[in-house]
Amino acid sequence: MQTLLQLIAILAVIAGTAFSVLGVLGFIRMPDVYTRLHATGKVSVFGVVLLLLATVALTPLGFGKGLVLIALLVIGGPATSHAIGSAAHRIGIPMRRAIRDDLAQLEAKADEAAKRIS
Repeated sequence: MQTLLQLIAILAVIAGTAFSVLGVLGFIRMPDVYTRLHATGKVSVFGVVLLLLATVALTPLGFGKGLVLIALLVIGGPATSHAIGSAAHRIGIPMRRAIRDDLAQLEAKADEAAKRIS
């Protein structure tokens, strides 16, 4: 049983490290803040979750704490990325080679509705 847990931990460390490295490379290579958030918000969260799984597999005393941390990362990662992306859009950071901007269209409709009300 111990050998199986060690094998799971080794595979999780390798996969988690690979995801983390891909997240860093995506952060460096992507052209704007919005695509960088995609790389760091999704890929890096999975990398950290896999590293936590390796920790949980090797240290049975930290099983509950590891699962709580994994749950918080899976819940908090996308919410944090969304908040940063929304803040970047509000302060006017442009998208590079944008095909469409749904949020700008919604903001224009909201501005028109606010003008009609006041």
